[in-house]
Amino acid sequence: MEQEQSPTFNSIEEVQRAMYAQSYIADRSLATAVFLALKRRKPLLLEGEPGVGKTEIAKVLATLLNTDLIRLQCYEGIDISTAVYEWNYTRQMLYIRVVEAEHGNHQQELKEIFGPEFLMRRPLLQAIDPANGKAPILLIDELDRSDEEFEAYLLELLSDFQITIPEIGTIKAKEPPIVIITSNRTREIHDALRRRCLYYWIDYPTMEKEFAIIQARMPEAPERLAKQVCTFVRELRALDLFKSPGVAETLDWISSLLALDQKELIDGPVRDTLGALLKYQDDVLKAGGDDLGKMLQKARGAS
Repeated sequence: MEQEQSPTFNSIEEVQRAMYAQSYIADRSLATAVFLALKRRKPLLLEGEPGVGKTEIAKVLATLLNTDLIRLQCYEGIDISTAVYEWNYTRQMLYIRVVEAEHGNHQQELKEIFGPEFLMRRPLLQAIDPANGKAPILLIDELDRSDEEFEAYLLELLSDFQITIPEIGTIKAKEPPIVIITSNRTREIHDALRRRCLYYWIDYPTMEKEFAIIQARMPEAPERLAKQVCTFVRELRALDLFKSPGVAETLDWISSLLALDQKELIDGPVRDTLGALLKYQDDVLKAGGDDLGKMLQKARGAS
């Protein structure tokens, strides 16, 4: 089957414009990392606090390139059967019973139960399937939540875009996937994996950039409210919180305020909706304490 060609980008500026068209505001440095990852077909490791837009990059690229997004959500204890493949044991047992009923103990046919038709392909194997019409986006999300043993398993995939299955052999991608790896840095990613990737740290946005993100993602939000929210969130991030709000929480909060028909930040609605912005009770109590009035005054002054 002939491979479909994905759209290509000839410059960093093209990447920036294309991402902006998908309501993703990318700095030139981030657009450069994305451009190089696409140009060199090298995995891109994105680190940063939760909610700053790491996962969204993979979604945006899948849309821009008109290709499949294959997502592997990592967690503690993830293993090969979840991430790579496992055998369809139910189908194998049914096949064995049919063979034994028709042919008796037919050893040669019984060996076929470890053929490709009995293989259940999980995300990593799907991403390098030689039958893929075009290169998919492979998102390995929150790799830091997985065990180091699983991280080590990824090295063969990221180096050669191949996976070895003992019963079948080595499966190698005809068209290597575009790999995006994210980490919230709850633990350090090993140097061996880092060496195989381009790297970019996504920080909390500046107030100006966060305002631009709100305008792009939520054009219905009044400019006055958007500016106040950006200022208030910046003040919150300066506090000693257990988990500072990311851009995702900022958007969620302003959406909640709009649902309550708020046009600017007012004490009561702000207190009532802090749970959309902060996810820990200690942080809610700290934000709603004595400094709340000062932060609101400063936010209203910014608009």
